[in-house]
Amino acid sequence: MRNVVSRRGFTLIELLVVIGIIGVLISMMLPGVQAAREAARRTDCSNRVRQLALATQMHHNTYRYFPPARYESRPNAGVADQCGLETPTWLARVMPFLEEVALADKWDFSKPWHEHGEQVRMVIPDVFLCPSRRSGEQPIGIRRLRTTVTGGGGTLPCGCPTAPRTGEVEKDVEGALCDYAGNHGDLSPGSTGAPTDFYFGGNGSGVIISVRPQCKNGKAIGPIDRVRMASVFDGTSNTFLFGEKFVPTTKLAEFPFDSPAYDGDHLPASCRLAGPGLRLANGSDDVLADMFSFGSWHPGGVHFAMVDGSVRFFNPQIDTRVLGLLANRKDARVIELDQ
Repeated sequence: MRNVVSRRGFTLIELLVVIGIIGVLISMMLPGVQAAREAARRTDCSNRVRQLALATQMHHNTYRYFPPARYESRPNAGVADQCGLETPTWLARVMPFLEEVALADKWDFSKPWHEHGEQVRMVIPDVFLCPSRRSGEQPIGIRRLRTTVTGGGGTLPCGCPTAPRTGEVEKDVEGALCDYAGNHGDLSPGSTGAPTDFYFGGNGSGVIISVRPQCKNGKAIGPIDRVRMASVFDGTSNTFLFGEKFVPTTKLAEFPFDSPAYDGDHLPASCRLAGPGLRLANGSDDVLADMFSFGSWHPGGVHFAMVDGSVRFFNPQIDTRVLGLLANRKDARVIELDQ
């Protein structure tokens, strides 16, 4: 008698059902995996903000003032008092306090940033980069320097004057990028072209601001304006020190939104403002935000370091009046933040 062996396998329909179920399970898991990855990146970003805040505080402890954003003379300054234009930003000044002493020693703060070699202006510590924005991307941007035939300056998109230059009419300079920007304050000083406008030396209402240079033989040897801890009248725990800067996804590494971090000629390269007229960017594709806005690529908020060194995550829907109070170091109106 012959034994009959029954063989049972998957039919085509059963196989398709199994594949469909697996596909549904994967699609259900992906958002959770992506959310977990973003949570890790956000935590990493917060830690980097904290490290940079500590370095900025150490600069203050060493020199007794916060690092100036850049040198920028006022338009009514005498010729002898117009120096230091285009020199490196505050991000180069905190290098020694980030265990980057070798790189810091290569910066000459009396010399334009773009005249430094590539081995200086194209190097940036990882702590300057947000992993949610720069993951897998080359953090190098290009700044196109423009001059006139006669060597005069012009104006930037912000209305800020450029420094008079000589030489080439047009020149592209590469430089390292950064995702964090100093708090230059709010718009209360004005932006109409007057000597009192926010982008001129000493006028910013924030903590890391443009300052007037002390000149000697045509070179800047130090800042005239110095923001100290005691200058933060509204309290160190509720005043911004710096925060994440807004860069649209379509403008990565493009001037003027994402200019090289050491570019002392272009204020939004290293500083931003906040308050009425400049709300926080609501996401990475906010068409109403501009190159002076703070913003991030994190869902639901923006990291800020406060003057006391703490790090807070602010909802982009925060009222702009409250935002302005947090950005202004001396408006005599204190905002108590929830702990």
